[in-house]
Amino acid sequence: MSGNPSILSRRAILYFWACTFIGVTGLATFLASCGGSVSLKSVNGMGAITVSITDPPSCAFPHGSFQHVFVTIRSVQAHTSATADDNTPGWQELAPQLNSQPVQIDLFSAGSNACLLAMLGSNSSLPAGTYQQIRLLLVPSSGSSGPLPATSACLGQGFNCVVLHDGTIHELELSSQANTGLKIPPGQIVGGPITVSPGQDIDLNIDFNACASIIVQGNGVYRLKPTLTAEQVGTTNTGISGQVLNAATHAPIAGGTTLVALEQQDASGADIIFEQTAADSTGQFNFCPLPTAATFDVVAVAIDGAGKAYNATIAVGVPGGTNLGAINLAAETGTPAGPATFQGLLTATTGTAAASIDASVAALQPISLGGGLIRSVVIPAEGASTTGISLDSATACSPSAPPHTNCAPYTLIEPASNPSVGIFSAGKISFAAPAAGAVPYSIRANAFAPMMGSTTICTQPSIFVTLDSIGNPLQALPNSTTVPKEIDFTGCS
Repeated sequence: MSGNPSILSRRAILYFWACTFIGVTGLATFLASCGGSVSLKSVNGMGAITVSITDPPSCAFPHGSFQHVFVTIRSVQAHTSATADDNTPGWQELAPQLNSQPVQIDLFSAGSNACLLAMLGSNSSLPAGTYQQIRLLLVPSSGSSGPLPATSACLGQGFNCVVLHDGTIHELELSSQANTGLKIPPGQIVGGPITVSPGQDIDLNIDFNACASIIVQGNGVYRLKPTLTAEQVGTTNTGISGQVLNAATHAPIAGGTTLVALEQQDASGADIIFEQTAADSTGQFNFCPLPTAATFDVVAVAIDGAGKAYNATIAVGVPGGTNLGAINLAAETGTPAGPATFQGLLTATTGTAAASIDASVAALQPISLGGGLIRSVVIPAEGASTTGISLDSATACSPSAPPHTNCAPYTLIEPASNPSVGIFSAGKISFAAPAAGAVPYSIRANAFAPMMGSTTICTQPSIFVTLDSIGNPLQALPNSTTVPKEIDFTGCS
């Protein structure tokens, strides 16, 4: 390793943190020794890599029904080919310690302001190259893949499970990807492929978005639809933090839920959520670690304990390493008061038969960036079925649904007001007052192959609707329910 003190100190801190974490959870053997050297000096012209994992959950109780989500990781691998399949030679182990001692991790165990959930391991002799795919291998429920963790919190429900707030434990069903790997393809490696040069030290972080990865079927079965991203992270502070406050009282918003999303544009030009978390009781939030040299849109929204909604507030173009300070959210005014509700229907067909798909849904508002530029930004939904929707039955179909379809309803609870927007510039940001008048929204739905994460499955895998069910522009109305135009996925295999 080079003598850069920031790298040395960061690795020492992470190594100490990992040892402390493992000691608490009884998984002390996942690293060779917590008392060993922290040096990851590369050898023989190769590079070195350290792998961590994060999950800033927004659906943990009391913001959702989950108390814990356990996954057991037995391998993290990378490949230099963007087209390598499960059987292609050349997959490199990034954390070989896991091969002999898998690690069971509670994805909800870290505090809302913690930077890391866990260290997965390291490899000081990684061949130099540009790595375009990453995959995580989990221990399957049968435990048939090799070594097992010393203990399992799933208590007879396999090695991957969810624990609900009522204490019940449910197995988290996996697809064959438990054996072949939960893929992080090139499009989900933020900032592009991971390049490892001879003698170089790399810090790689994997964000396992548990809230977007769990499908609850109508029969009560819990399935995994893996939603993961990866990124090379900086050795200095690249996080984005702040505190969401009530604009009138300058105090944290009491009760209810305050959500904060970190977003980036996708190929369509609209924002998608990179990470999302719930602010803590003091209004604080912290996204870290983050990719180097990346900027994000930060979106904060809240409904307090009395059911009062607040204007969404959006900070545009925020670089890593920024503390936004106080983000003041104004309570919505007017009569009747209360948030808007969008209640719609998704359908899926092959054309001749009903299709089974997984889907996600999000509500977006347009914002002006000046100079005629308009961007659609996701407004996090409160208490809603935004992710993890399973279309595997026709029982929810309405008379308007196309023939030969499976159907599923969705509900999005959103601010009934336009957002307050500020553009980050020269280290400063000021927020403009929300625009008056109509409150336009659009709904975006994405379709995926069941249990296959980001694998698309339909002819048009991403659909936007901007109209309601009777053909009018889609708008939010306070304390009212609006039915968006039905979203029909066709040509689904």
